[in-house]
Amino acid sequence: MERIRSKAKALNRKICLTESDDVRNLQAAAKLVQTGYAQPILVGDTEAILKLARENRIALDGIEIADTLKHLKLNDYIAKLVELRQAKGLTEDQARIWIKDTCVFAAAMVCSGDAHGYVSGGGNPKGYHHNTAGKTRPALQVFKTAPGIKIASSYFIMQMRDPRWGFNGTLFYADCGLNINPTADQLAEIAVTTARTYQTLTGDEPRVGMISCSTKGSAKDPTVDKVIAATAKAKALAPELKIDGEFQFDAAVIPEVAARKAPNSAIAGRCNVLIFPDLNCGNTIYKATERLAGATAIGPLFQGLRRPYNDVSRGCSADNIVDCAAVAVITEWTA
Repeated sequence: MERIRSKAKALNRKICLTESDDVRNLQAAAKLVQTGYAQPILVGDTEAILKLARENRIALDGIEIADTLKHLKLNDYIAKLVELRQAKGLTEDQARIWIKDTCVFAAAMVCSGDAHGYVSGGGNPKGYHHNTAGKTRPALQVFKTAPGIKIASSYFIMQMRDPRWGFNGTLFYADCGLNINPTADQLAEIAVTTARTYQTLTGDEPRVGMISCSTKGSAKDPTVDKVIAATAKAKALAPELKIDGEFQFDAAVIPEVAARKAPNSAIAGRCNVLIFPDLNCGNTIYKATERLAGATAIGPLFQGLRRPYNDVSRGCSADNIVDCAAVAVITEWTA
């Protein structure tokens, strides 16, 4: 994260925070200004934001507020939405209603070039009512996937207390927040995309472990067959990357176990990118790692989109939002 924060500070791009009815986003906005990682834009109702800031003694000096009902460029953003979604039948009247959603407004603002990306952190259950799907859908519909990418996916940066794991204590987990039950083809693409994301953010060589309940044929089941097929497909998609499996979790990260279970693998026991077979597994493992191992979970971070978007768990802290915003800052646009 220090590498990411340093890059973000140098770029200092504008990032929208959509859950402005949650005090953690106001705190995050103030921290982003203080650290210089990003220029935050709080999206929502101006009067409500200022009232919440006063009640919690948060200074919003110099922080831009984008009012979803009164913004000077509201009509331009509505036109942008219609332009991007007219093939799906979106009308101007429908767009005028849709843009009241802070996530939709932020996505339109980004596509208009007035911000670099958006982050949806936390969320007030009495406020905008954004669950993960509600936060993510506008990014999928308005940003769309990048050229050559068939499926967007999410990943977590897991910062462990012990530096021996992965890259100075950092492992990448995917997909833990978006795709419920990816096919073998989709899982292969998620593996390749996450490997490239890891390489971009860390500068380190990715070693991708395809996680299963089986290691190299130790169990037989259609769920295992999917991981075996995905491993072969991922290797074919990106032969230059080190990808192997299927591995049980311990065989992927612990050298002593790998020596017994997968002695012929070049990366078993040393994996720094872990790809899970489905969301049940990935989401459970990331939360278990966070709570039982005391890891810091940054994400879910999204990849494969044309513009930067990151979600943050409802149980997040202001610092989590800050870090997700920093990742969004250094995530480049694609054509």
